Amino acid sequence: MANDAVEEPCCRIVNPAAQTRKKEALKRRRYRHCKSAPLAEFVPAETNGIRPIPRSESIFGQLHPNFKKVAILLAGYLGVGAVTFYLVGNQIKGMKTDGILDAVYFCIVTMTTVGYGDLVPDSVLTKLLSCAFVFTGMALIGLILSKAADYLVEKQELLIVKALHMHQKPGRADILKEVETNVVRYKCITVFILLLVLIIAGTIFLTTVEKLDTVDAFYCVCATITTLGYGDKSFSTKAGRAFAVIWILTTTIALAQFFSTSLS
Repeated sequence: MANDAVEEPCCRIVNPAAQTRKKEALKRRRYRHCKSAPLAEFVPAETNGIRPIPRSESIFGQLHPNFKKVAILLAGYLGVGAVTFYLVGNQIKGMKTDGILDAVYFCIVTMTTVGYGDLVPDSVLTKLLSCAFVFTGMALIGLILSKAADYLVEKQELLIVKALHMHQKPGRADILKEVETNVVRYKCITVFILLLVLIIAGTIFLTTVEKLDTVDAFYCVCATITTLGYGDKSFSTKAGRAFAVIWILTTTIALAQFFSTSLS
């Protein structure tokens, strides 16, 4: 009798269908997270509080696939635009500083629809090229908003969660759960902080480099990020336009992302 009692669990019949359903349920739960939750492979795993040794990979190889795609398209757009407008630079009138820098600057101002008016097309060819580049640029801006901006915000969401729970030392699963639960809230906070930093940086730069007073600098920043582009205040120096190439693109996307997240 005792032997039968011991051997009974070994002879129990297991239903294969039930095991399959259980495995599928576990798999669904494992991969069920919202679109903007960060991918698990981008969250460093911890073992007994010890961080793993980072793998030696190229910087480009560590980027998110969506970010790679957008970066390639943006580089292609700016590359073609810079060469094109550099070649027809004598058909663009306005305040000029450096040939290739002015061409890239003109691409960014056209792409983001800021349109200061400090550089304007002055021939049939440049006007048609501007029309083509503005539509292409707006489509690219939309792609950046849907792909790259979300990825950059996701990376900052992890830092916010860790900062809010600094004393609790949350693990990887806890961070993913927290971000998924409060994704809109953290995204709004992240984009707002980024936008505030960019506004302050732009105001300080215009004050120190472009020699505008504080009110005019802040006025130019607001006119730029909202794509008003009145044209009475703009980046007119070589250093200013080099800064504007990155700053204008970043701030206009950040503002659009903030409104999009706030209304979602």
